[in-house]
Amino acid sequence: MAEIKLKQITKRFGQVTAVDSVSLTVAKGEFLALLGPSGCGKTTVLRLVAGYETAASGDILIQGERVNHLPPNRRNVGMVFQNYSLFPHKRVFDNVAFGLRMRKVPKEEIRKRVQGILELTRCEGLENRYPSELSGGQQQRVALARALVIEPDVLALDEPLGALDKKLRGDLQVELRNLHQTLKKTTLFVTHDQEEALALADRIAVMRQGSIQQIGYPREIYESPQNVFVADFIGNTNFFHGNVSANEGNKIVVDVEDLKIEALSTDYAVGKKVCLAIRPEKISLTRDKPSRQNYFPGQITNIIYLGSSTHYHLELAGRKRLIIFNQNSEYENSYRIGEKVFASWKSEHTLVLPDR
Repeated sequence: MAEIKLKQITKRFGQVTAVDSVSLTVAKGEFLALLGPSGCGKTTVLRLVAGYETAASGDILIQGERVNHLPPNRRNVGMVFQNYSLFPHKRVFDNVAFGLRMRKVPKEEIRKRVQGILELTRCEGLENRYPSELSGGQQQRVALARALVIEPDVLALDEPLGALDKKLRGDLQVELRNLHQTLKKTTLFVTHDQEEALALADRIAVMRQGSIQQIGYPREIYESPQNVFVADFIGNTNFFHGNVSANEGNKIVVDVEDLKIEALSTDYAVGKKVCLAIRPEKISLTRDKPSRQNYFPGQITNIIYLGSSTHYHLELAGRKRLIIFNQNSEYENSYRIGEKVFASWKSEHTLVLPDR
């Protein structure tokens, strides 16, 4: 049975439709990320599930029970807010114990459950500190412990890592994933960080303007986006707009002004306008002319060294531009700005999308 089911949920704030007829199913024990830009409705969906907002229409079911009109404390959803919302006047132990005390749990059981969850979230030894005496990472762990100690059916996380620096955020992503694998807690995770969603989620729901554009596994979302928005929002992409000039079996040729780009597809007839998307890491850069169908001469206009990889900016004919990612696996003679080279990629790496 699904742990969470949304049926045609709509939420409006005045004249603005924040969530527009969203339907979504989350399996028991699944970690699902709601991903999208600011204002897309992802946090509103989370707050609707947790009970902090009320839907204008549609149904919200948790463990098969309709919870539309239940207050947050009767939904058994553990919520971690973006700013953690720890009580500044309470010590860590009392912050974590708050939900249990509200539920009238016996004192000795509170002590055992708080100590257990503090150990699980690596917060042992912090019991007597106030939130102001904690680092950002420690505050995040305490907020997570407070949400988990009540043993919720659903864990709702509203960009809990957004305020942390990149290195700490990466470390806590690993910890959060490990914690989920240990507890198998059904989790809704809101983020605008594409890499974070790809790293953490079992599945990703990409949102835009209050609606879900695509739901799928991380590899599926990245490798097979259903539209230009998803391809553009998830990772980096090179886009070309053109018209299909040939359709032969499982291959098409798309004319992009003076460029002819080959792709694998059977869905687009000759004359159809399409958008082509090529991921930067799928493109090879060589000094010699390659044997592939899709190869184009160009000139390097910029080079960005990022340690593990190097990004090359290439100008093709007609002033079209490509971004290419090369992994720095070993020392090699690097290319130079102004150098003339060839960019190439396999036909199966040309994603064909409806032109918006």
